[in-house]
Amino acid sequence: MADTTQTTAAFSRRWTPGAWGAIAVILALVAVLAPETLGETVRFTVTALGHTAPFIAFAVLAVAYLKATGAENLLARAFEGNPARMIVMAALLGGLSPFCSCEVIPFIAALLAVGAPLGAVMAFWLASPLMDPAMFAITSGTLGFDFALAKTFAAIGIGMMGGFAVMFTAHSPVFADPLRATPAVSGCCSAKKPFSGTPVWRFWQVAERRQTFGRTALDNALFLTKWLTLAYLIEALMLRYLPAEMIARVLGGDGIAPILLGAIVGAPAYLNGYAAVPLVDALLQQGMSQGAAMSFVIAGGVSCIPAAIAVWALVKPRVFAAYLAFALVGAIAAGLVWQAIV
Repeated sequence: MADTTQTTAAFSRRWTPGAWGAIAVILALVAVLAPETLGETVRFTVTALGHTAPFIAFAVLAVAYLKATGAENLLARAFEGNPARMIVMAALLGGLSPFCSCEVIPFIAALLAVGAPLGAVMAFWLASPLMDPAMFAITSGTLGFDFALAKTFAAIGIGMMGGFAVMFTAHSPVFADPLRATPAVSGCCSAKKPFSGTPVWRFWQVAERRQTFGRTALDNALFLTKWLTLAYLIEALMLRYLPAEMIARVLGGDGIAPILLGAIVGAPAYLNGYAAVPLVDALLQQGMSQGAAMSFVIAGGVSCIPAAIAVWALVKPRVFAAYLAFALVGAIAAGLVWQAIV
């Protein structure tokens, strides 16, 4: 009975009506309000999804392999040794690790509870929501390899910026006594001890790990498919109805103003970084500057709800405010650098 209940719960999580329901509603509205464009809208969405399919497949298999082998256990090694080394390693692993925010919460809570430097934790927190193997594949397939690589370097750089800033001001009133009285460490993931054990690279030799591979692959395939389908659907409508002249006027050009606006708008603008990629692609086609696009995805990625909740659950509001400030400054800096490069 327990197995059946867990299976049903897992299936329910995979097929939650949020994104799928939004897709159905949008298609229904198009069919009613502009039926002559329905076929073209669906074709655009399916074609774009097909173009991205190889990148989705790579991302799904890569993340499933890392989860099945237990490669997440290597994450703890970033928080050992010299504080400066910890910050660099935490930023690197944060920008490359494929693990969700709910998995990171109990791990970070345990580290903070035993006195791990807040600087290293901040570096990981800032870099983690910005890039991972799946995000790199999707971004590369839609916005180009150069943009994806630049965003990866930005994620690591912002992580190190925030980490070292915290390290040098660790005794200030902002970062003294950073933890909440009772940090929330629960989440959607397993209750086992986080990031414990040794990776098993030949995971297919263990039945439980094979199941983990299959479950993770299915979950991620459905997750990416539903959000990208919704995003490409919105992109089709944006390209048709959003005035290119307005986007070019507000977010175009080479000055700092579009980059600032991209960061300010990006911070509260989206809930899911994967879905944001096609939307940014549409904005670029409508005249958005490259610098504004970079600042938008950086600010939005760090401040998106899953990433922000992971920080808010553990630290006091002043530390959370510093986290958001680092994100905004880092997003503007990344936008300025990328604009100068391109």
